[in-house]
Amino acid sequence: MLVKEYRICMPLTTEEYRIGQLYTISKHSHQESDRGEGVEVMENREHHDPVHGYGQYTEKRVHLSSKLPSWARAVVPRMFYICEKAWNYYPYTVTEYTCSFLPKFSIHIETRYSDDCGDNDSIFQPDNAEDAHEVSFIDIAYDEIPERYYKSVEDLRHFMSSRTGRGPLQEGWRHNVRPVMCSYKLVNVKFEVWGLQTRVEQFVHKVIRDLLLVGHRQAFAWVDEWYGMTMVEVREYEKETQAATNEKIGPVAPTITISAEGHSPAIRSAPATPVTGEPPEFLSLPKERTRKTSAPDTLTLPELRDRANGPSSHSPPSNTDS
Repeated sequence: MLVKEYRICMPLTTEEYRIGQLYTISKHSHQESDRGEGVEVMENREHHDPVHGYGQYTEKRVHLSSKLPSWARAVVPRMFYICEKAWNYYPYTVTEYTCSFLPKFSIHIETRYSDDCGDNDSIFQPDNAEDAHEVSFIDIAYDEIPERYYKSVEDLRHFMSSRTGRGPLQEGWRHNVRPVMCSYKLVNVKFEVWGLQTRVEQFVHKVIRDLLLVGHRQAFAWVDEWYGMTMVEVREYEKETQAATNEKIGPVAPTITISAEGHSPAIRSAPATPVTGEPPEFLSLPKERTRKTSAPDTLTLPELRDRANGPSSHSPPSNTDS
């Protein structure tokens, strides 16, 4: 299990970001979906939690077989999905991702939104010293972005909003720009497979960091499209876009599911929500690309590759959990 905290600042208020986030997720999901693959919305309804009050519960299936790296395509079924379940009690949310093919894999994300520049070091209070975690700031304007995600119209070093007059963002902008808010995300990645756990968890965190960077860049780059919308209007846009996205994906072939899961969608008293073993949209694995030297160049699984290529002369390692 590998836990990291990400802090992403935006030149918005938390109430503005609430609208922009819903709009951006819906638009991005529709853009990234295609026949047989993409984000399929299973449920989107109001939900009440005894601790956090009224909010929104959503359940999605992210079909992405063709976007897997080659090593994964060799060993997983042709059709599988990532299951995303989210409980939105804005400004507090909990999101869980599980995989239909890997019951020992899960991602748990706890998010808090605050009108500050990311300087709140106690927003996630650890239960004890052993729960301390790494904190990573993501700069939506100046952090390096994977080449395949880059669009000049979304380059916030040069973008200026015609409706709000905000931008372009200069270096160190989060300390000087007003308004400013921060999305604090506590991300827990769990992959309990002996011999692969550390490497896979580190790889997934790199993917998540890239996607958080891209998603938040788009939320501000598209501000002129959603600024001024009411919650009623953005929910209607969300509903219409989800229907269009489901139609775009079309019927999805039956999927192999390893782990059984209960049908109750009730949240389990977050932030103590456990990570269960049953995402982008949010876990869209990238194609091969150049990484910084701190990242593993490739994620190789020799024993799985050999198994896919035929019988091998050596026995696979024990599957005992680490």
